[in-house]
Amino acid sequence: MSIAFLLCIVILLGLAVMGTPIAYAILVASFAYLAATGQSIGISGKILLDGLYQSFILLAVPLFIIAANIMNAGSVSDRLLQFCVALVGRFRGGLGHVNILSSLVFSGMSGSAIADAAGIGKMIIDMMVKSGHYTRGYAAAITAASATIGPIIPPSIPMVLYALVSNTSIGYLFLGGIVPGLLMGAVLMAMNAWISHRRGFAKHEPVPLRDFPRLTINAGPALMMPAILLYGIYGGVTTPTEAAAVAAFYALILATIFYRSLSFRHFYDILVSSARSSAAVGLIIGGALILNYIVASENIPTVVADALVGLDVHPLVFLLVVNLLLLVLGCFLDASTIILVIIPLFIPTCRALGIDLVHFGVVAVVNCMIGLITPPYGILLFVINAVTRIPLAEIIREIWLFLAALMVALLMLILVPDITLMLPRALGYAG
Repeated sequence: MSIAFLLCIVILLGLAVMGTPIAYAILVASFAYLAATGQSIGISGKILLDGLYQSFILLAVPLFIIAANIMNAGSVSDRLLQFCVALVGRFRGGLGHVNILSSLVFSGMSGSAIADAAGIGKMIIDMMVKSGHYTRGYAAAITAASATIGPIIPPSIPMVLYALVSNTSIGYLFLGGIVPGLLMGAVLMAMNAWISHRRGFAKHEPVPLRDFPRLTINAGPALMMPAILLYGIYGGVTTPTEAAAVAAFYALILATIFYRSLSFRHFYDILVSSARSSAAVGLIIGGALILNYIVASENIPTVVADALVGLDVHPLVFLLVVNLLLLVLGCFLDASTIILVIIPLFIPTCRALGIDLVHFGVVAVVNCMIGLITPPYGILLFVINAVTRIPLAEIIREIWLFLAALMVALLMLILVPDITLMLPRALGYAG
C-alpha cells in the first residue's frame, strides 16, 4: 500500500466518522490521492465520462426511481394495499402478513427499499396502529424488515449497480432475485405468525369473498408491471434500460389515465423528488468510479485475489467470511457504497474460486438490504422514524427477531446456490 493510498483511506474514514456524507468523503479522499501522486485532478473528469459512457445501464436508476415515486402517488398504492388485505388480512397477525405481502407486491414496481418504506409502508403502519392490536414499534419494525425485499424482486436498483461493477447480466440478476425475495417474504411471515400467536394478536376483520374479484381487478393493472418488465427483457423486446423507461411510462399512464390520481402539480413534485434521489445516487456512483480507478491503480483487487487463492480458501468459506464482513460494514455504510466500492474488491477472487457471479451478486444485495435495518446506521429505521415519528428505540427493540429471520434466509442462499440460480438456469443461463 502506497503512502498516497494510505492517505486516501485515512481521509475517507476520518470524514465518514465526522458525519460527512459518504459521497463527499469519497470524492475528497480521491482528490487527495490524485494530488499526492502528482496526477491532475482533471483526470477525475475523464474517469467519470468514460465510466458513464460505458455504462448505459445506469440510465435505469433514475427511471426506476421515477416509476416508484409515481406508483407511490395517488390511489395506486391504496389499491394494492386493499388487494393484500383481502388476500391475507383474515389470518392471525393478518395486518402483519398484509405488510409483508404488500412489500412483495410493491417490490415488483419500485426496486427501492426506501420507496417501499416511505410510501405504502407508512399507510400500513397507520392501519396496524389504529387497529389497536399492534404496538407502534412492532408495526414499524415489520415494515422496515419487509421493505428489504423491495430491491431483491425485480426491478432492483442495487442489482443495476452490481451489474455495473461486475459486468454481469442484469437480466439474469433480476431472475435470480425472484425466489430469494419470495424466501425472504416467507421467513418474515413465519416469524410474524409465531410472534402473533405468542402475543395473542387479534385477527383482522376479513374482507367478504364477494369483494375479492373487484379488488383484484382494481389492482390488476398495477400488478401487471413486473410481468411487463420481465417479458420485455426476456422476450427480447427491450434492454433492461429500455424496460426501466417502459416501467416509468406505464406507471405514468396508470396514475394519470387509468386511475386518474395524478395531477400535473403532483407530477412536477415527483420529478423534482426523483431528480434529488437520482442525484444522491449519482454522487456516490461518481465517487465510486474515481475510487475504483485508484484501487485498480494500486492493483489491490489482484493482490487480494492472489492472497486468498494462495491460501487455498474453500469457496463456501470465502462466501461466509465475505458475507460476515458485509454484515458488519452494513452497520455503518449504506448499500450503494458497499456495492460500488467494497464488493468490486472480491469479484476477481470469486472468478478465481469459481463462484458464480449471479449467485454472489444476489447474495451480496440481500446482505446489503439486511444492513438497511441493522443498528446503528440502518437507514430504513431512520426513514420510518422520519415519516411516522415513532421513536427509534421502539423500532430497534422490535427489529431483532425479524433481523434473525432474514439472516436465516441469507444463510440458506449462501449454502444452497440453486435457490438463486434455478430460474436463470431454466431460462438459458449457463453459469
